[in-house]
Amino acid sequence: MHLGGGLQLTFGDQKRKESIRVLIADDQALFRKGLMAVLESEDDIEVIAEAQDGQEAIQKAIEWVPDVVLMDVRMPKVSGIEASRSIKAAVPTTKILMLTVSDEEEDLYEAIKSGANGYLLKEISVTDVSQAVRSLVIGQSLISPHMASKLITEFSSLAKKAEEKQQLPAPTLTSRELQVLKFVARGMSNREVADALFISENTVKNHVRNILEKLHLHSRMQAVMFAVRERIIDAVEN
Repeated sequence: MHLGGGLQLTFGDQKRKESIRVLIADDQALFRKGLMAVLESEDDIEVIAEAQDGQEAIQKAIEWVPDVVLMDVRMPKVSGIEASRSIKAAVPTTKILMLTVSDEEEDLYEAIKSGANGYLLKEISVTDVSQAVRSLVIGQSLISPHMASKLITEFSSLAKKAEEKQQLPAPTLTSRELQVLKFVARGMSNREVADALFISENTVKNHVRNILEKLHLHSRMQAVMFAVRERIIDAVEN
């Protein structure tokens, strides 16, 4: 078996070339026809269907089960991104290549999340689309260089934010606040906590308010759940 310029299956001295079956989904008829003409000129690629909106793309993909769908991002009725999500759910073996004029980062991210295997801008030469189709079939993922740089920048930003979040110091409660939290976790009222610690009820209220603020919580119950989860109460009692 040879993968490259199409799929070739060898049986003895006989060779049979199987065409890559493609569905073109784009709301611009002129673009669809031009792309179809280019792809049909390739010996190993066959355009089996075309769709003018996302809804029709879903229907045609389920009906024809293409190897590759060339999908525009912005189309009427159903967007290319929503169509990709539906097609991936119904026909998971189909590869989807977004072929669009949109260089918006949000469209790129949503396309990837929808299951698209590639994202190329329409500035690509139409003759290069044929090779892109072949690349998808053998398992490669394709992103236009301009969009790839945006993706790398976004990933770097997310990684930096995650690292900064991990480096933030954990909220520190004073020994008195830990004592108050321990009694609150036992279900004691502010009055009961004040009597146990020989302090005023207003002081207890202030401690509880500080505890909630430090832990970014909104209620005594959340504080108790946090204390149990983080074993703060165990640490105090030990």
